[in-house]
Amino acid sequence: QVLRGPRGGSFAMGKGIKDKNAAAVGSVALAMHVRSVAKFYGVPVVLHSDHCAKKLLPWFDGMLEADEDFYARFGEPLFSSHMLDLSEESDQENIAICVEYFKRLQKMKIWLEMEIGITGGEEDGVDNEEVDPEKLYTTPAQVWAVYQALSSIGPMFSIAAAFGNVHGVYKPGNVVLSPERLGNHQSYTRAMLGDANKLNNPLFLVMHGGSGSTDDEIALAVKNGVVKMNIDTDTQWAYWDGLRGFEREKHDYLQGQIGNPGGYDKPNKKFYDPRVWIRKAEESMVKRVRISMEKLGSIGKYTVDRSASIDKSFALTATPTKKAPEPYIYAIAGLLAGSAVTVILKGLLSLYKPNSTRKE
Repeated sequence: QVLRGPRGGSFAMGKGIKDKNAAAVGSVALAMHVRSVAKFYGVPVVLHSDHCAKKLLPWFDGMLEADEDFYARFGEPLFSSHMLDLSEESDQENIAICVEYFKRLQKMKIWLEMEIGITGGEEDGVDNEEVDPEKLYTTPAQVWAVYQALSSIGPMFSIAAAFGNVHGVYKPGNVVLSPERLGNHQSYTRAMLGDANKLNNPLFLVMHGGSGSTDDEIALAVKNGVVKMNIDTDTQWAYWDGLRGFEREKHDYLQGQIGNPGGYDKPNKKFYDPRVWIRKAEESMVKRVRISMEKLGSIGKYTVDRSASIDKSFALTATPTKKAPEPYIYAIAGLLAGSAVTVILKGLLSLYKPNSTRKE
C-alpha cells in the first residue's frame, strides 16, 4: 500500500474536515486499516509514504513521531518506508536533510527513499513542466554523493535518480527515457567502492513516472537496479476505465431508481449501489497492476501457502522479511500531508494490542 501526496490523506479523513491535521489523521487511520487486514491477503505488505516535499516536512515529522510511538509500543514502526522528495532544493540541502531524517529512520529499520534530480511534469503541486531538459538527468556523481552520505548510516535506502522521467501522460517522442544511465550510476559507484564492493548493482534505484514507458525501457531499468516503479497515471486511468465500462454496459439500468429494459417497475438498486461499480473499478486496476508486475519481473517471487490456517485473532504486527527488495509495483492510491498528530494517534493506538512483537 502506497500513500502519497497531501490530497489523499484529506480524502481519507473526509474532504469536509478542514483541520490542519486532517491529512495526517486520515493517513494514520488508513495505515491502521491496512495493518488490520493485511494478513488475510496472504502476501507481504509494505506501507510506504511517497513524495514529501520540503513544504510538507511538518507532516513528515508527524509521521515519524507516529512511527516512533508505534515502535515504542509494539517493536516495529507504523510504516515500512518513507520518501523524501527534496529534488527542488540544492543537492547539498537535499542530502543534508535526508541524512538527519535517516538517522532516526534507521533506528527503527524504516526504509528511506529519496529523490535527486528532477522528474518532469506536474504532480502533488510540484510543477516541473517547463524545466530545463538537461535537469531531467541525474549524474553519477550526484548519485554517488547520496550513497556516500547515507551508506555511512545504514543500508536501507533507495535513490530515485532522474533519467528523463515525466509524471503523467505525454505524446510519443516528447520524452526521451534513458534507463541506460542507471547502469552508468551502478558502474560509477562500483568503481568508487573498489574492492569493498561485491555486488554488480550496489545501488537500489527507483523509477518515477513509469506510466507510458515501453517494455524495453522498464526491462532495462530493472536490469540496472530499479526495485520500485511508480505508475500513478496508468492506474488512475485503469480505475476509471473499469467504471466507464460498467456504465456503458449497464447504461439503461442507471437512468433512474425504477424502470429498466426488464420492466417499467423493476428496481435498479443492485446496479447503482456504489459497492457494485467501485468493485468494477478495483477489478480493472488489479488487472493493470498485474501487467506492471509482469513487466517488472515480480510475478512468482512469493509463494502463498493456501493450506495454512489464518490466525484470526486481532493483530497489527506482521512477520518482517530480511530479503533485499525484489522489483515490485507500487500502485499509487493517493495520500498524505499535515503535521504531528501524536495525541490523536495515541488514542487510536490504545484501541489495538498486537498478539506478538517483532524481534530483531
